[in-house]
Amino acid sequence: MNPNIFLQNGELVIILIKGKKQAIKNKISFFLSLRWILLATYVVIGIVPLLLIASTILHSVQDYFIEERKKELLSQANVISGQITSHNYMTEQATRDSLEETVLDMSQEHDFRVLVLDSSCLVVYDTGYSDVGKTVLIPEVIEALENKDIARIQEDGMVYAAVSISGSNNTRAGVVLVSDDMKDIADTVNNIAKKGNLLLAGLAIIVIIMMFILSQIFTEPIKKMIKVIQKMSQGHFEQRIQVHSSIHNEVVDLALACNQMADQLEKVESTRQQFVSNVSHELKTPLSSIKVLSESILLQEDVPKEMYVEFLHDINSEVDRMAAIINDLLTLVKLDQKEIPLNFKEIDLNEMMEGIIKRLLPLAQTKGIHINYEKVRDVTATIDGMKLTLAIANIVDNAIKYTPESGSIDIKLDADHQNVFISVADTGIGIPDDEVGRIFERFYRVDKMRDRETGGTGLGLSITYSTIMMHNGSIKVYSKEDEGTTILVRIPMRQNI
Repeated sequence: MNPNIFLQNGELVIILIKGKKQAIKNKISFFLSLRWILLATYVVIGIVPLLLIASTILHSVQDYFIEERKKELLSQANVISGQITSHNYMTEQATRDSLEETVLDMSQEHDFRVLVLDSSCLVVYDTGYSDVGKTVLIPEVIEALENKDIARIQEDGMVYAAVSISGSNNTRAGVVLVSDDMKDIADTVNNIAKKGNLLLAGLAIIVIIMMFILSQIFTEPIKKMIKVIQKMSQGHFEQRIQVHSSIHNEVVDLALACNQMADQLEKVESTRQQFVSNVSHELKTPLSSIKVLSESILLQEDVPKEMYVEFLHDINSEVDRMAAIINDLLTLVKLDQKEIPLNFKEIDLNEMMEGIIKRLLPLAQTKGIHINYEKVRDVTATIDGMKLTLAIANIVDNAIKYTPESGSIDIKLDADHQNVFISVADTGIGIPDDEVGRIFERFYRVDKMRDRETGGTGLGLSITYSTIMMHNGSIKVYSKEDEGTTILVRIPMRQNI
């Protein structure tokens, strides 16, 4: 045998086996799908109670017929017992023949068997003529001799009804035992059961068809949602679920939620692409400057030392700028991934705000900007002092950068019983209404020419926003172009650590 062919055949066998296993798994998965689970649930809920109700009714009908038969046999036994007593059947032979004929007629008319026993349980008369002279000791006869009328169904389906025969001085002269089978009742119940089963089968078919349709109605939108979500998982964020229903049920709400998720994912993807573009632009500019400066030095001969120093200073500045951008990016990534732990402590916010203003005051004074700080009350809060200081300092620093000379900045610290409020209001250039919501985006600048005269990396407010969110706070911006901007920060006084 060629070993290569053997190997190929072996691989083929393995593939076939794996294919069969996968097919079996697919079949199992198909029948474990939501549609079939719903269908099975509906069938169980819809049909099983019908079966239980039908079985209960059928048993009730059977029990009713048996009880009626017991009452009928007891009534006949009492009639026979009364006739035996009134005619002194047990003591006078002369009346026996006529009475036995009467009892025989009753037995044949109603199709039951009658035995007359004396007080010693000896059979003195039997319409079946087979047990005369025999002793019958059964519970029903013994209970009847104790003056207790009894009718009871036997294991073989026969019904025995026993009634005592009164003798002289209130004694028990004997027992009348009437027996009958339940064949006619069984036939009647079987006929009812057959008709009931036909009716149940029809109802079951109707229920299964209805439930099949309902399960398809419920699961079809979910299948469509799954297909859309699978496409979104492959990067097609433009996919949407078509919602045509005017009734808002849970399935429609789920479809709307999926569409909202798709909107957010598409927005995130757009933001990511814009962010990559911005990072590339921000890093490309200093790299281009470094390349131009370095080439200028390399391509010129006999470059003066002063030019070397000047170009190297420029290169060093661009390297510092790149390092600042990369450091801020790393900080944002760590904040997003919660890698930077917050060191919560009880901090005096008045002292923190005064420190921020003291540090930034020289920058404001160079532009002739007046900073007015208002402390409404003394405030202490559980915060990460270092990170929150940097966040608030970024806001104040931006206010100074974008406020013209001789402007003013109002800083206010206030609190209620739950939250701390810090507001920074400037008289700067303001922000257009359509751009207010974007100032916390990374690298976003209001000035379209990306003018770097104000310095910075374009990431300061993004870091500020992430820091405030990590403190479970909020930040709002109110601005009007050419009139100024107010930023309001809210932070809980106590953190759930």
